[in-house]
Amino acid sequence: MPENTPRPPQHHPWETGWTDTSRAPGTRRLWLAGGLALATVVGCATSIAVMDRGADRTAQATDAPSPSDPVNDPGLISFGSPSPTDAPSPSGGKNGKGDKADEDDKDGEDDAGGDAPQTAGTPTPDSPAGSEPSTPPVPHPSSAAHPKPTVAWRSVRSTNFPYRYWQVDGGLVKLAQANSASERRNATFKLVKGLADGACYSFATADGSYLRHRAFVLRSERDDGSALFEKDATFCPRATSVSGAVRLESVNFPGRFLRHQHFRLRLDPFRADAGYRADSTFRLVDGVA
Repeated sequence: MPENTPRPPQHHPWETGWTDTSRAPGTRRLWLAGGLALATVVGCATSIAVMDRGADRTAQATDAPSPSDPVNDPGLISFGSPSPTDAPSPSGGKNGKGDKADEDDKDGEDDAGGDAPQTAGTPTPDSPAGSEPSTPPVPHPSSAAHPKPTVAWRSVRSTNFPYRYWQVDGGLVKLAQANSASERRNATFKLVKGLADGACYSFATADGSYLRHRAFVLRSERDDGSALFEKDATFCPRATSVSGAVRLESVNFPGRFLRHQHFRLRLDPFRADAGYRADSTFRLVDGVA
């Protein structure tokens, strides 16, 4: 009976030199290499998927509105978000900012600028209507505080002789009381726009004549249609230190003003003395006729 030689253990072939001839050479190595390659591919795919998912989450977090966004926060009421009915239109207000922006802009303008500071020598509304000049005034200063030269019946009263008025007497103009009906009629004139300058005055009488200076004496004459007559009959009001009173300057002789002298009206150059100032200051009052 033959002896059976025991088969060496197969799990330690390197110890005995036994080789399993039932497998192709290198099969174990191929399986190990394939498993390693598969594990590498799976690991790379997993890493790529994780990275893509992280990028998507980052993009979603960037695009998502903040929790304080009143439009996408239905559970909260924000006092800063206007209601649909009160929301300003995109074109409302300045630069499309709405009424609130307009108010802010106006406040900014007031704070930044406000009223411009007055420079030295610039007249202000709070200053007197005009102080007495020490030199002859310029030909055409502003006279906005005085009556507009619209058509109206007026009498011209002296400030230093308040009971005397301009009055036509024998073709000349004198300063006299207006007691009788004829005196009151002769002391009442139609105040119209200046014949030579619409910003100034001309004085027409009831019979259609005009007061004009000739030889520097004020008189009543008919309009001859000449440019000289229109200039002689035009007088511009100038401010004085007396409230409500004016000084009347000739339009064609700047620096000469109507004044009474011995109760006669004439055109004299300006002087800074008190007597001239008083004699050349008049009030335009309602007609006495």
